[in-house]
Amino acid sequence: MRPDWQQVLEKVIAMDNADNLICLFELLLTEDERHAIAGRLRVFQLLLEGQLSQRQIAAEYEVSIATITRCSNYLKNMSPELRQRISALIQ
Repeated sequence: MRPDWQQVLEKVIAMDNADNLICLFELLLTEDERHAIAGRLRVFQLLLEGQLSQRQIAAEYEVSIATITRCSNYLKNMSPELRQRISALIQ
C-alpha cells in the first residue's frame, strides 16, 4: 500500500504546540531533509522579495542553482492569485 500524504498532513495539523511539531518533524525527516526544506522556503521568500539575483541567493544561502531554478520556475508557472496566497503564507 502506498503511503498516504493526507495522513501526514492531518498529523501536522493536529499538533497542538511547536514542541510537538518539532518532535514529529525530527521523527519523519532527517537533518538533511529538514535543512533542504528550510533552504527551499528561504529561496521562495527571497525570490518573492525580488531583491537578490539567483546567483546571489546561491552564494549567500548555500543553496544549489538547481533548487533555485526549480523554485523560480514553479513561481513563474503559478497564477497571480496563487502567487499572492503563497507570498502571504510564507512571508
